[in-house]
Amino acid sequence: MFGWIKGGASSAVAPSDEPARRDDSAALNVVKRLARSISTVGKDAAEVRGALEDTQRVVQAQGQAMQALAQQLDQIGQAQAAIATATAQSAAAVQRARSALGVVGGEVGGMAATLAQVSDAAAEITKISLQTRLVAFNAAVEAKHAGDAGRGFAVVAEAVKALAGQVEASSKAIVNAIGSLQARIDRFSAELTENAGKPSQIHAAFHEVEQDVHRISTSAADSGQQMQLLNERAHELEREVMQASHGLKVAFDGSDRFLRMSEELVEQIAESGVEVDDMPFIRAAQQAAGEISELLEAALRDGQISQSDLFDENYRPIEGTNPQQHTTRFCQLTDRLFPNVQEKTLAFSDKIVFCISADRNGYIATHNRKYCQPQRPGDTVWNTANSRYRRIFNDRTGLASARNTRPFLLQTYRRDMGGGRFVLLKEAAAPIVVNGRHWGGLRLAFNF
Repeated sequence: MFGWIKGGASSAVAPSDEPARRDDSAALNVVKRLARSISTVGKDAAEVRGALEDTQRVVQAQGQAMQALAQQLDQIGQAQAAIATATAQSAAAVQRARSALGVVGGEVGGMAATLAQVSDAAAEITKISLQTRLVAFNAAVEAKHAGDAGRGFAVVAEAVKALAGQVEASSKAIVNAIGSLQARIDRFSAELTENAGKPSQIHAAFHEVEQDVHRISTSAADSGQQMQLLNERAHELEREVMQASHGLKVAFDGSDRFLRMSEELVEQIAESGVEVDDMPFIRAAQQAAGEISELLEAALRDGQISQSDLFDENYRPIEGTNPQQHTTRFCQLTDRLFPNVQEKTLAFSDKIVFCISADRNGYIATHNRKYCQPQRPGDTVWNTANSRYRRIFNDRTGLASARNTRPFLLQTYRRDMGGGRFVLLKEAAAPIVVNGRHWGGLRLAFNF
């Protein structure tokens, strides 16, 4: 097979076949070692790809967190602007109130002056009443001296004297009341009058309010500056996250191409007829795929299922499942037919992790029995690892295996076991064809 012709002078004697066989054997050993090395490189590439996937998830989460932070910072900035506006309005309101106090103080001063005038008038009435009483007293004395002729005048004089006494008492009461009221007004006027040397309680309170408003305004301004700096830094971080995400995508795409290249090299070596280490698993996958195809064709012939039901792609979600499970019209048939082939293939090697049949969209109706456990409500981690049936695996590996139409496909990948646990596996896939129509793929995963 690898019998390369040696260079050099020709010989009349025909060469022996033994050196050629030794050369072929050596070449085969080299190719096998190369295949193993490439397989190891593929394993490393899968690990790198998985690490990049993890990092991408972290960076994406950071990007989302930065976007959320930017929105929160914007809301805080709006709130700070509202605080600045409110404090400015409060300061203006305090100034207006103080101006109003000055006006009120002037009016109160006018009231005090008016009351002083009233008090003076009442005092004057008191003096006049006193004089009237003296006059009435003298008139009464003169009326007594006049005898009967002055009796009527004496009655009038007594009445005037009594009225003057009442007026005097009322005037004194008015003067006393005005004095008390004026004292109160004077105290109130002193409270309303602004005196820097001796501030009143009202003006002291307004002064404290002004100081508080000023402190709030200063704090809001300082906070606004800090928020501006923080917002600028947040935008810088967001740009850095975006750059990191772009760099990771480039690295991820590169690792993906490198991984696929290593897989294709091993496939090409296997297709050439060299018995690589993965060849027994490739043949097992092809054998199982052929048996599944025969079972499905027989089911169609026997009327166990219609072609439309067998190729049903209407995946109906099962309520309350997490991860999401679905049903199709061929689930009962696959539950009945597939375990016979899939469970038997599991026993081929203790390296085999699973053997499953997926339709061309990556839907696994029937998994291996150990992974067909009923889901536990609320336990997503356990469900991810143990309830893998009735699920759609349309990731890179799952979809490539399901839609592969070549004799076989070899892939290396990390299997998600839930809870942040991953297992590095190889997978050999072979197409499942039913009466010439591609139904899906047989997936055989095994450990290194």
